[in-house]
Amino acid sequence: MIWVESAHHAGEYRLRLRFNDGTEGVVDLRDVLFADPRSVFQQARDPEAFRRFRVDMDTVVWDHGLDLAPEFLYDLVTAAAEARVVAER
Repeated sequence: MIWVESAHHAGEYRLRLRFNDGTEGVVDLRDVLFADPRSVFQQARDPEAFRRFRVDMDTVVWDHGLDLAPEFLYDLVTAAAEARVVAER
């Protein structure tokens, strides 16, 4: 089971995340937030609201009620890392 150990704001809609298996990376959530029409995602589009998050239990949660599955965040972080490796080749 994977979970988020720490999260820090990394500018705009990005988070720097560290997971319990030692994986670390930055995830940009802009596309996630702007692609979903639900209110909880719309609220997170406000830059101030986006910065009001915390790690609770096993994932990142926002004050207005948004939370994203740790596995989803992990997949985003690892996909971004793989894309960087491919781009560097």
